[in-house]
Amino acid sequence: MTASTLDAPGAPTAPPDTTKVKRAAVASFLGSMLEYYDFYIYASAAALVFGKVFFPAANPAAGTLLSLATFGVAYIARPFGAVILGHFGDRVGRKRVMLITLVMMGSSTFLIGCLPSYSAIGVVAPILLVALRVLQGISAAGEQSGANSLTLEHAPFGRRAFFTSWTLTGTQAGFILATAVFLTVANLPDDALLTWGWRVPFWFSFLVVVLAYVVRRRLDEPEVFKEEQETDQVAKFPVVELFRTHSSDVLRVILCAFIAVCSTIFAVFGLAFATSPEVGVSRTTMLLVAVVANIIALVSQPTLAILADRIGRKPVFITGVLGCGVMVFVYFKAIMSGNVPVIFLAGALLIGICYAAPNAIWPSFYAEMFNTKVRFSGIAIGTQIGFALAGFAPTIAWTLVGNSRTNWLPVAILVAICCAAAAASAATARETYRVPLTQLGKPVA
Repeated sequence: MTASTLDAPGAPTAPPDTTKVKRAAVASFLGSMLEYYDFYIYASAAALVFGKVFFPAANPAAGTLLSLATFGVAYIARPFGAVILGHFGDRVGRKRVMLITLVMMGSSTFLIGCLPSYSAIGVVAPILLVALRVLQGISAAGEQSGANSLTLEHAPFGRRAFFTSWTLTGTQAGFILATAVFLTVANLPDDALLTWGWRVPFWFSFLVVVLAYVVRRRLDEPEVFKEEQETDQVAKFPVVELFRTHSSDVLRVILCAFIAVCSTIFAVFGLAFATSPEVGVSRTTMLLVAVVANIIALVSQPTLAILADRIGRKPVFITGVLGCGVMVFVYFKAIMSGNVPVIFLAGALLIGICYAAPNAIWPSFYAEMFNTKVRFSGIAIGTQIGFALAGFAPTIAWTLVGNSRTNWLPVAILVAICCAAAAASAATARETYRVPLTQLGKPVA
């Protein structure tokens, strides 16, 4: 008996077979680990290296700004990738698209590590960097959406948040892996770091791709999706169907996804800001702060997901979002104090606890807003449009800081506004933690 047939109150008491959902959760974890390994090594390189490697003609501040802008370019490509990959994910299957996104992400990351510098080939170097960054963005648009859809549709009733949370827990593992690898090269002499050292983390992604691909080949499509294929209920044009039946939910996900601004401000802007000459915190300290915060999130996210399976998605999501809006002020204040233990504590509370709450819950919270016909497209399009703001948040923040390079208050206010918008949007959503799988995305009777 499949998880979908048991996904209702009053269903048979025999425990469901969780073999397939566990396999899906592992595959989702590994895929997200690769995606965010790639994401964070690019973020670290953009904050610390790319300004000198690909934009050496600019002054240091302008080079950093241009480098952070290339980080944001992927977020322009993501909504387009979401439409394309969402279409095929809802029509031909979650598994096939997940294999495509995995290979695309891994290949583009490996090739970034092979790029010649500006000094070697001139302006062609940053152009190629942007092109590969766009490919990363397209693949990322379908990665988590496919993983969330497939895992949720395999999950038994009452445990959907827990199993889908492993998709986003993979992001923490990716961050830890990326930072650990980057730490091995970050303290190299500048000559070594700027020539070959920064390339090593990008080449290392090949190993993660191979492992994740082997696991994903063994996945099965969810029963609820196969039933729709067999009965010819699959939407011919899922995106059209999505906006016809779920336009308000797409808007709701877009606004909720603004919480991702907190993540990119912490991981990208915070690193560049704190290690700038005007602030003066060491690179090693800031990278270790991020590692500690994400190690805590490895434990807190599944725990918070279990809580959401018991009391609901909205209380956990909204509490965490509002906590982020407060803790971001504490975090930047701690950075400016230069007190290393306080920086570690503030970073751990911001990312390891507060941000971990929405990060653990949104895979189930967003996916449960849509029915099976449009679930992949709904998650992909909603999140990727919302994430676009997060992608450019470091560039916007660097501009807000101004010439002083220490004026962090406008940045914290930006994050707090995004948190308020996400919390308000989440408050309007339907609570779905007790809704059977087959009734998700349908009007309330």
